[in-house]
Amino acid sequence: MKHELRALLANRDLAAIAELAGQATRVLGALVPLTFDRDPLIGWRAVEAMGIAAERIAERDPGAVREHLRRLNWLMTEESGGICWRAPEAMAEIVARLSNAYAEFVPIVVHLLVETAAEDLRHFRAGMLWAIGRLGPVAAPYVADVVPAMVECLRHPDPAVRGTAVWALSRIGHANPLAAYTELADDAGSLEVYEGGELGRTTVGALVRRALGGGGSR
Repeated sequence: MKHELRALLANRDLAAIAELAGQATRVLGALVPLTFDRDPLIGWRAVEAMGIAAERIAERDPGAVREHLRRLNWLMTEESGGICWRAPEAMAEIVARLSNAYAEFVPIVVHLLVETAAEDLRHFRAGMLWAIGRLGPVAAPYVADVVPAMVECLRHPDPAVRGTAVWALSRIGHANPLAAYTELADDAGSLEVYEGGELGRTTVGALVRRALGGGGSR
């Protein structure tokens, strides 16, 4: 199944993946290793597809999706070896699409950034920020004690972390702190962004300008 799914992801045939998920719950598990495929585009499409597959599976077996979310959460722990680096994004994609059915996972995803051990954050930090941003307004009631950690990421040496923090803050309605970091508007740090099924490159500064209403993302 993994090879079949990879071919469908290469063509971004999400409808076919949804159809497969309607027939076999194991599609969710088969997508997990594809989230860290050697091709980052396949990885991002696998994250997107996991949300679509979960929607279809939840129609007949909501418990299977809940168990999958628990497993993704476990795959970030030291006990598991922290092997699923895209687990935050995958959890967020599912919960964003099914936030009413799996509301208990919203605060779990939001608080990953402040509850994960420091030594593990280097692998997960950007993904955890993206996860908060993907939840968007759904995350808003739970972010008060997480926003300071997100703002701190605006000073991070990795442009992927800085840029994702900018995007996530704007998505949850907390773009105001960006105005105090005036140097970020000219930050030429480059990062990849996944939009509309494709990967592109942008800069931290472009994301800041967009978040503050200046337009432009690249």
